[in-house]
Formats: sequence, structure tokens, C-alpha cells
Amino acid sequence: MGVYAIGDIQGCYDQLMLLLGRVDFEPSRDRLWLAGDLVNRGPDSLKTIRFIRGLGDRAITVLGNHDLHLLAVAAGKRPLRDSDTFDDVISSPDGDDLLNWLRHQPLLHHDPQLGMTMVHAGLVPQWDLTLAMACARQLEEVLQGDNWQDFLVEMYGNKPDCWSASLSGWSRLRFITNVFTRLRFCDEKGRLFLGENGPPGSQQPGCIPWFEVADRRSRGMNIICGHWSTLGPYQVKGIHCLDSGCVWGRSLTAMNIKNGMKMTSIPCQLPI
Repeated sequence: MGVYAIGDIQGCYDQLMLLLGRVDFEPSRDRLWLAGDLVNRGPDSLKTIRFIRGLGDRAITVLGNHDLHLLAVAAGKRPLRDSDTFDDVISSPDGDDLLNWLRHQPLLHHDPQLGMTMVHAGLVPQWDLTLAMACARQLEEVLQGDNWQDFLVEMYGNKPDCWSASLSGWSRLRFITNVFTRLRFCDEKGRLFLGENGPPGSQQPGCIPWFEVADRRSRGMNIICGHWSTLGPYQVKGIHCLDSGCVWGRSLTAMNIKNGMKMTSIPCQLPI
């Protein structure tokens, strides 16, 4: 059985099919891990989310920022932006079922047998696996609960920007959301710099890629993530970044988790 992790698809269904063919993915035999952002800005959000949902337990996806934004727009808590391309999901006959499935997906997936953990964006240096899993579960319980739409109103914003165990209420949930779905850079103390989205070296002084914090408590983990298209496919010890900017016409990347973490990318040309 092969286990393939794939970076941000963002509605690029045709490119996903080409990539699955390239790695010889067979649903009856293999499994997929998706690093979030299934939808938005690409041309086929509906086809993509239908396909992933149709795989059932053969696919595992974590939620990304664009997935959460889809939920907020569909719930009427946020306006549709000019760049949003997921209205096909909202207006489809099975849209409610797809959205209900989406909001029941996790923020973090950990497989102890494979020794791998997947999130969309990253982890702050104060979080080890146990704390990260607890924070993910707190947010998942809200998203999957009766008052999930109330959270969607409150999740937008860049504050608070530092972790504290004393954070509570919407502030705590907003910080957790930003870490799992938006983090790229922070400082040595874990303060988030959410406005920085360029490649390493382009950031302001004092902030560094989250995975380069010297004493981060997740240093012993094997982490798969996406979200950072300007970083591109990137591997250092314990870190496997898979967002290679398919929606921007660059490439879509898969990694074979059970066969040496080998990456396979296909070039993408999209009419953006």
C-alpha cells in the first residue's frame, strides 16, 4: 500500500488527476493525505471536493485557510471576494452535504505507526505534539458543534499574536486557527508575523520560518505541511513542505510517505 501526501490543490482538479496518474495511485490499494486548501482560486473546486470526499477513509485531509473561508462565505458570515472561485460548491445540489463533510475534517492528523503529523501551515515553538493535538481538538469541537457559525464570524484577524495557556474564548480559538492555517513566519518567542508571505529571506528582521526556531518543542516530529507556495517543495530534517504553487501555474507535488519521502511534481499551467 502506498501513502501519498499532496500539497494545496485549490480546485486544480485536472492537475490532481494527472499527478495521481503519475504516481500510479490506486484507490483500492493506496491512501491519500491532503495538506489542506482543497478549494479556491483554481477552476474546479466542486470536482475536487467531490472526488476527495468520494474516497471515504482512503483519503485524509486537514483544513486550510481557504477551506475555512469557504465555510464562512457559505454560511453568510463573510462576503464572496472577487478572487474566490468556490461558488460552484455553494450552489451545487449537494453543496450542503459537502460543506458539512468539510467542517468535520481535522486541523491536525497524526499517525503514530508512520511517525508522521500533518497540518496545513505550521506549529508555534511552544507546542509539542500533545499540546498541538489538544488545541486542534478544541477548535474541531467548535467547528463540528451547534454554534460553529458563531466561530466563523470571530476567526478573522491577526490578534492575539502570541501563545499563552491563559488564552480563552474567541481569542484562543482565533490564535489556534492562525497557527494551523496561516503560519509561515514567527520570532524566536513564537510571535506570529502573519503579514509575511514571501520566501525565506524576504521577511522583516526578527522573524524566521516557524520550523527554524532553534528550540521549538516539535523539533523531534516529522511534519507534513502546505500553505507556503513561495517556499515551494522543501524538505529538511523532519519538515516536508508540499505547496508548490499549482494554482499560480507552477506545480503540484506529491510525496510518497512509505517510500523514502520521495517527491513527485507535475508542471501546471492555469489561466489565472
